[in-house]
Formats: sequence, structure tokens, C-alpha cells
Amino acid sequence: MRSRPFRPALVLTAAGLLLGAAGCTGTPPGPPRATLAAAPSDAVTVVDQADASDRSVRASRALFASAPGAVVAPVDDADAIAAATTTAVRAHVPVLLTGAGEQADGRQAHGSGDTDRPVVRELDRLGTRWYQAEGGVSLDTDVERRQAPDGTSAPGSTRASRPATVVVADRSADAAAVATARAAGARVVTMPTGVTDPAAAPDVVTALHERDGHPTVLVGRSFDALPDPGWTVRAARGGWQLPHGGQRPFDGHRFVALYGAPGTPALGVLGEQGPAATVRRAESLAREYDDVSDEPVTPALEVIATVAAGAPGPDGDYSSELSTETLRPYVDAARHAGMPVILDLQPGRADFLSQAKRYESLLAEPGVWLALDPEWRLGPDQVPLQQIGTVSADEVDRVSDWLADLVRSEGLPPKALVLHQFRSAMVQDRSSLEQHPELDLLVHVDGQGSQPEKQATWEALHQDAPVGVRWGWKNFIDEDQPMLSPEQTMRDVRPSPALITYQ
Repeated sequence: MRSRPFRPALVLTAAGLLLGAAGCTGTPPGPPRATLAAAPSDAVTVVDQADASDRSVRASRALFASAPGAVVAPVDDADAIAAATTTAVRAHVPVLLTGAGEQADGRQAHGSGDTDRPVVRELDRLGTRWYQAEGGVSLDTDVERRQAPDGTSAPGSTRASRPATVVVADRSADAAAVATARAAGARVVTMPTGVTDPAAAPDVVTALHERDGHPTVLVGRSFDALPDPGWTVRAARGGWQLPHGGQRPFDGHRFVALYGAPGTPALGVLGEQGPAATVRRAESLAREYDDVSDEPVTPALEVIATVAAGAPGPDGDYSSELSTETLRPYVDAARHAGMPVILDLQPGRADFLSQAKRYESLLAEPGVWLALDPEWRLGPDQVPLQQIGTVSADEVDRVSDWLADLVRSEGLPPKALVLHQFRSAMVQDRSSLEQHPELDLLVHVDGQGSQPEKQATWEALHQDAPVGVRWGWKNFIDEDQPMLSPEQTMRDVRPSPALITYQ
């Protein structure tokens, strides 16, 4: 797996926050009011520290430039935190949590000694005049300890022109940060239980899209595992989602696809009709899985973009490359129907990366994915149908590196990268394949013939597979003996395939 990149540009520090103005010319002096941090509209702040007390301070830094006061509670006192959140939202000030220190007699003194330093430093940064304590809090600070006055800041008076969108992983674990967000006028959206990737959370994607132009704050320990928060949020802001919600291809989705080349029925059922009729046929086929699939089913198209050829052709690579103009009607028809398109490459003597780059303009669109077909990746002296092709893991990695960079640079949602295979030798050193957060890797098992033979191929290819890879299955309408029905495909093929294609 890719190592997690260093992210200093994505996590705003106190020095990186722009302070808002605290008053207006000509306004009579009154009680000090809070001012919100004026972060850039595309800023992404990750609040993922291991301790909830540190996250509470970090959330305050991200959302407030200054505040007349704050409410402080012990990190391990749920009742005190609940009381603090109510008061802070009413007063429009942050909630800060202290750690636990130990007094000389062995009793716990929250916020004494070194444990209160982050909170005290945050009170100083905010310019607070007071703090309200809940639970057993005692701070070593010159800031006055007293009750928060009602209406410290009138509703709306502390609102920035672009209040942040706060995505919280677990409201109960970060109640303090949620209260701080509400006090700052931010929109708060919660991740679904058990989901750690915003791209797989439909409501989060919707909220970030609706709030495009507002800073984003991700709050929760689980966001520590998010490899590239900046790209994740940027992609969500684009708003594209799969028909059943979310952007992650194989997270809670199953696809049923027609396979083939435009205008060439001999290469698969996709070529038996034009783009509009192909879409309708794919939709009809996918509906046959609705009652037998335990996951939502989405129709799809897998279009052969480069076709292995028996003759060398003008460029000598034994591969006929379809133009983007030929593929465009299928991509457009699928997009209008809300279904993804997979562009399949059969490179002959060419390499996969050079062919993939031919279709960069199509792959730069959401919902256009890529498939590599090593059966047709031939050596310099090989000819299609005379040998079974092979590809090295290094060549696949070069393609995945390029495609992941395209996704990241263009702020696209995650893409599927499909790797066709029906023999172990077709992908050399497959277990070493590099994986990217921008791509969902799927091995598509293409064996044909009798069902025992197909099952044996399926089981063999699962050996030493890359961790986290998804699986696809192909039903051959004419060659399988017999072809499985949708019910049989779901019952007999285990684990259940995430992509089922028909050729």
C-alpha cells in the first residue's frame, strides 16, 4: 500500500488562521464578541489527534480566531461535557477539554499542571476574559473563572461569510468539537457508523457539494487513516455520485455490465446495438439482479477501446485503437443514464500506459474507469490468438500511478481499475501491485467453459491476491456450459463478485 503522504498544507495551524475583525467603525463599545477563523474557502483542516482533549483544542483553533470566553470540562466526565456543550452553544464560544492530573493526595485534579497547558494556551490565543468550568476543573491561568453570561454574542453576530462545514466521525466521541462547530455557526454532518472514507458516505458528499466554497474541518480519530484529505474533500465538492450514493466504486455497490466493442457483435453483446439501446439493455439486465443481490445493483458498460488485431496495422502494434469520437456516444449515453463506463485496453505489442493516455480526455470525466486486459499484452514477436499475453506488475503500477495522479490533480472521484485475468501467469508478481486511495483495484476473472472449470480458475486466482482487491466475474453467453443465471451467479460464486460482465 502507498505510504501516507505528509500533509502540512492541509492541516491549518494557529499561525495559518486569518483573524476576523472584532468590531465595526461607529459601533458603540459593548461586550467583546467572538470572531471566526477566516480560512480560505478551499481549506481542509484535519482534527485527528489521538486524545479528545487535543481534538477539542484543535477544533477551537480551526473555527475561532478569538472569543470572549470558553467553557472547560474534564475529558473523562460525560456529564460535565454535556453541560459544557449546552452552555457553549448558547454563548457562541468554544468547548475545551482538559486532561487529568494527580494531586498530592492521589485524587484526580483535571486540568492541573502540564495537562492544562494546551487549554490555557488556547484561552490565551482566543483572547478570552473568562472561562466557565464544568466538573472538577481547575486551571492555572489568570483568566477569570465565572459563569458564562447569557447572549455573550448575539445569534448571527459571530458568523463569517463562509462558515465551515464540519464532518464528524463520531458525535459521542467528539461532543466538544461538535458544540464548538455549532457555536461557530458551522454546518455539522456525521459520518455513517463504521464508515471512515467520506467518499463512501452519500450524505457527506452531498453536504460538501452543497457547501462548495466553504472551508472544511474533518473531526475524528479515524480520519488519521485518510491518506489524502484534500483530494477527498475536493472530489466530494464536485458532487458526482453513483446512482445508489457515494463515490467509492466498490464500497456497497455491485455492477452488472455489458461488454464489447462498438459496432462489432462478434466481440460481445455491447456491439449488437447502438449506444441508447445498449444502455437500455444494460438496465434491463441489471434489474434481473435486484431480487438476488444483497447490495444495490447498478448497470454499467465495459467498452473495448483498443482491440487486439490479427494484422500489425500501420503502427505495427497489432492493436486497433478506437477514436474518442467513436467512444463518446457510449460515454455520453451512460452518463445521462447515471451508469459508469469502463474503457478496456487490448494493447497487442503496445504498452498499457501509452494506450491509456490516448483516452485521457475521457478518463478525466467522473464515472469513466479503466480496464487492462493482459491476455492481449504481447511481446515483440508475438501475435494475438497464437499466445496468451502477460504483463508485469511494474507495468500495471505505471498505469495505476498515472491514473491516480490524474484523479488527484483533477479532483475527480475515485475510479475503478479493472485487471482482467484467467491464468496466474498473465500478471507477473501480482501480489506486489501498488494500490492507491484514488483507485479501487478489481481482478476480473475471465475464464470460460464448464462451470467446474470456471470455479477452479476463480479459486486459483484468489491465491496470493493483493490485500483489499475486489473481484469480478464474466458470464459468456455462448461459450459457458451452461451460463449461470443471476440467481446462480449470486449463490455459487463466492465471494460475491462486485462486477459481473456479460460477453
